Amino acid sequence: MDYYGPMSLFNRFSLLVLFFCALAAHAQTPDAKTDPTLSSALDGELFYQLLLGELNARDGDLGAAYSLLLDAARKTNDGKLYQRAVDIALQGRSGDSALQAARAWRQALPASKEANRYLLQILIGMNRIGDTVEPLKREIAAADPKDRVAAILTIPRYFARATDRKLVASTVEQALASYLATPALGATAWTVIGHLRSSAGDNTGALDAARKAQAMDPKSDGPALLALSMMNPKTPQAEAIVKKHLEGQAQPELRMEYVRALLNTQRYAEATAQLQIITTEKPDFLQAWLVRGALELQDGKAALAERSFNRYVELASAKRAGAVRADTARGLVQAYLSLAQIAEQRKDYAQADAWLKRVDNPEDLLNAQLRRASILARQGKLEEALKLVRSQPEKSPEDARLKISAEVQLLRDSKQYKLAHDLLAQTISRNPGDFDLVYDLAMVAEKLGNYDEMERLLRSVMAGKPEYQHAYNALGFSLAERNTRLAEARQLILKALEYAPNDPFITDSLGWVEFRSGNLVEALHILQDAFKARPDAEIAAHLGEVLWALGRREQALSAWKDGQQINAENETLLETLKRLRVKL
Repeated sequence: MDYYGPMSLFNRFSLLVLFFCALAAHAQTPDAKTDPTLSSALDGELFYQLLLGELNARDGDLGAAYSLLLDAARKTNDGKLYQRAVDIALQGRSGDSALQAARAWRQALPASKEANRYLLQILIGMNRIGDTVEPLKREIAAADPKDRVAAILTIPRYFARATDRKLVASTVEQALASYLATPALGATAWTVIGHLRSSAGDNTGALDAARKAQAMDPKSDGPALLALSMMNPKTPQAEAIVKKHLEGQAQPELRMEYVRALLNTQRYAEATAQLQIITTEKPDFLQAWLVRGALELQDGKAALAERSFNRYVELASAKRAGAVRADTARGLVQAYLSLAQIAEQRKDYAQADAWLKRVDNPEDLLNAQLRRASILARQGKLEEALKLVRSQPEKSPEDARLKISAEVQLLRDSKQYKLAHDLLAQTISRNPGDFDLVYDLAMVAEKLGNYDEMERLLRSVMAGKPEYQHAYNALGFSLAERNTRLAEARQLILKALEYAPNDPFITDSLGWVEFRSGNLVEALHILQDAFKARPDAEIAAHLGEVLWALGRREQALSAWKDGQQINAENETLLETLKRLRVKL
């Protein structure tokens, strides 16, 4: 009798080939018994059952295929057949059937790691988080002792898509209960629990877990990294855990992560101190030199910054003999541009141009050319600089915008405010939603004395992008500078500080409002904090003027000299000294 109907001989042969390949794969599973009884179990009836099951699966009758293959798996105790039954159930989106087959598989082959892992993943997929305690315990216990730390650290990945994060945290804690007090695994277990608690929004519980982990193994990076992930103004206790770890022989990579956290909260002086520790303890730690140079340049310490950038270039260039990581290549571009800026500041235009010529990455050539245009402008060659900017090719809309911004900056630096205003107005007419350009136009309007236009533009930015702190700060400072509507100016600047609490420039604006309001002592404290957080020539100018008004002339002169060392060409500083008739 022909059981295949009109099926061609070729198709019958193909099915048989596929079936015997599958059968061979079943025989290779680690779960399969290797004694002769396995092959003896494959009688004609079982052979037909397996073939029929695969044919049903091929024809889309997944329910029948599942039943046939699960029954065959039970008869043979073959792990591959159990896995096939589970896969068919999953293919048919039948979670209950997949769970039934996985449980049968694990019961038949209790030592099978694969069976337990399937069971665990199916339970998680069905959102039966509470039922995963035992499979989790078995998963960790089955790991080789030398791999057990890695097995514990892998646990959070299983629950990446789970929605009830609190239940996940409590379930994993139950599964890890027997390891929490063990010297070898306790710190890892508590760290994992801490991450899960943090993911569930339980910062108090996460910090408690981090402390327990650190107490069990003070040298472990895990608790400190957990605390670093929670560092923010709402959890100040997290930083204490990080600092305690850094008191020992911390890895430079972890200290660098702390630097990034400090930079995110604009704590530049503390970040610089940490970078100095890194570069002292490990002088060849590449990334630290780049970030240190950027902070030193930002603080006006050009000589120190130049040394740091040169050190980065030296170390990064030594790596270029081999494969260069993308971040190192980008870092080299940043170093070249910064070194060119330093040379430009000391009017060594030839050296600045030499650094810019070393930028060979096509993605960064535009930035290099724009810097070259800036150098031309500083030499009084504005038309040549503008021509260079305009001649650059545009590979994307962002390139076109960058060229406009560069041209505006060249015009502003050359005090060609009307030309800058007209260019910005034309550009904004085509891109009315570009709030950065609207803000720039407001700043140019202020330079032209068009204060009503400036205020209208800044308020349009506040309405369109309420979190744009620069708009509040700019309007507030402008009012204070003109000594008008000071109460409103204070409120605008306080609003800006809500969005950027640690911004030293906004803090400087607040200090200037207090000065204009006659609150000299309060202004002094605010400006001293701002200058400490960010040594800047404009902040130094304001600080010096407050000290001068308080009659503390020597301190005022010292502040202005500090500002002069940072940037002797700062307009605010020069105007202040001229107005007060002070010569340094």
